[in-house]
Amino acid sequence: MKLEDSQILKLAGGTTMLSKQVASELMRRPLYFKLITEQIYQIGIRSMPLVFVTAGSTGMVMALQFGLGLEKFGGKLYIPKIVSISIVREMGPVFTCLMLAARVGAGITSEIGSMTVTQQIDAIRALGTSPIKKIVIPRVLGCLIAIPILATAANFVGIIGGLLVGANDLGLDPVFYIQKVLNTLWLPDFFSGVGKTPFFALFIALNACYFGLNVKGGTQGVGNATTRSVVTSSICILVGDYFLTKLFWVLEQWL
Repeated sequence: MKLEDSQILKLAGGTTMLSKQVASELMRRPLYFKLITEQIYQIGIRSMPLVFVTAGSTGMVMALQFGLGLEKFGGKLYIPKIVSISIVREMGPVFTCLMLAARVGAGITSEIGSMTVTQQIDAIRALGTSPIKKIVIPRVLGCLIAIPILATAANFVGIIGGLLVGANDLGLDPVFYIQKVLNTLWLPDFFSGVGKTPFFALFIALNACYFGLNVKGGTQGVGNATTRSVVTSSICILVGDYFLTKLFWVLEQWL
């Protein structure tokens, strides 16, 4: 077996065991609501500027590119439909989670990794407290709560960005743009996009916590673990997006 294969298997087994521990500890008291609230603030509120800039820029670029391309064929009136459904189903949630994989995932890994190399995790265990309950669970729940909300807000900002470009650069009537967006989007479109974000949140939080808890090699190891965490979470999001898209498509056909 190649080294890369063994590392992939070790990562898959490690994150699976961590998930099992999180699920088991989640059912036991106490639950540190103050720590969970702090993580929601760190992950959600403090990530809003990054998410909004990314979503707004994405909507503006998509509207401009589709406008310049479709204008040659007289299809400029379809821009609101294409931009809105692309953002809500794919671009908004995926780009939001990729940005959060970089910001939040790196932050969680470096924070927990620093606690690991300075033996703070061992000290928590010595005091009779579970590091899973006090360190991992607040971050996992924080991601599960904050990321879907951020993705929903990103969808709105992305559509507004497309509206600004459509009205100012492409000569589309703003009222017409809004009407087309409202006529195009339905609840299945929204749930197909935002429904992926809890899975993406788990990819980010569990990978970040796993790499942070298994840091080796001092401060240099923290840097290496942070890089691996971001890369792994991003790959999981991109690969998982395909399978989740297919799953939601099958569910829509079945329902």
